[in-house]
Amino acid sequence: MNIHNQSDTQVVGHQWAIDLLHRQQAQEQVPQALLLTGPPNVGKSTLGRYLTQSLNCQGEARPCGQCLSCRKISSGNHPDVRILDSDDEPIKIDQIRELQRELSLSPHESRYRVALLCNFERATTSAANALLKTLEEPAEQVVLILTALDPSRLLPTIVSRCQMLVLRPLPPQTITEALQNRWQASPEQAELLAQLSAGRLGWAVRAMEDSSFLERREHHLKDLLDLLRMSRAGRLAYAQELSRDRRTLEETMVLWLTVWRDLLLLQSGCQTRLTNLDWQETLQPIAQRTTIAQAKAIVARLRTALTNLDHNVNPRLNLEVVLLKLPMYGDI
Repeated sequence: MNIHNQSDTQVVGHQWAIDLLHRQQAQEQVPQALLLTGPPNVGKSTLGRYLTQSLNCQGEARPCGQCLSCRKISSGNHPDVRILDSDDEPIKIDQIRELQRELSLSPHESRYRVALLCNFERATTSAANALLKTLEEPAEQVVLILTALDPSRLLPTIVSRCQMLVLRPLPPQTITEALQNRWQASPEQAELLAQLSAGRLGWAVRAMEDSSFLERREHHLKDLLDLLRMSRAGRLAYAQELSRDRRTLEETMVLWLTVWRDLLLLQSGCQTRLTNLDWQETLQPIAQRTTIAQAKAIVARLRTALTNLDHNVNPRLNLEVVLLKLPMYGDI
């Protein structure tokens, strides 16, 4: 496990990416456009913030987290650094035009002007096209850092102009240790959340800090069992209710996806540890009743449904497609 304690923007894991970026800095070969991709909450924006500090840090061990530049970036008050990071709002063309105006100026007090644009797949088409001009003709002291879930959801012309780093999920043990050492989680809580996180530390931290998360998880799992017993009409009514809140809908489907993956593991006799280990006894009889082909099909439908959520597909209809294809077991 790797934790950089010098900075409040601490990176856990992804050491290969950190080493690569530090080598490029040492060799004066900093890429002018960098694209960080990977699953949600895997650490893309954290690594991006770490790099913005590292590029303009005034200390010896960059980023030191203590110098004036690092502190200004951390507080969002550095004149040469712009960070656009919103989970909900898309990046719009007016923001890109203002950013271009800033990037056209020489750095005010640091070596680089740096822009970190998170979740760039959410940018409007006009904003993405506007950014192309900056990528095609970047000023010498400008560094652009983009994050995105999947490069296929960006314009190919943007991807081709960036150095891309693909961040992978972290090992459960790395997340367990980080939750205990940095967030003071109990060993039991850390182990459970590490298993549930699917390698996404950011997700595990949010779940730990949300006191109601484990209660909601229990509720969502019981709902899935109830749905396997429900009639078609009952499932349609459930879809109408759950689809009213997009965040809850997404959280529920992500959890169900882990359940059906666990069912595949149980069916195949694989020794890989289940994600929902505390539900193994409950899942065992479902695994015995469900075929591997059925479980694979449900996993595929859930993945498609989660992707559809980011493409403004009608949430209720999206969920109905999943629920109406679930097997029906009246005696589970």
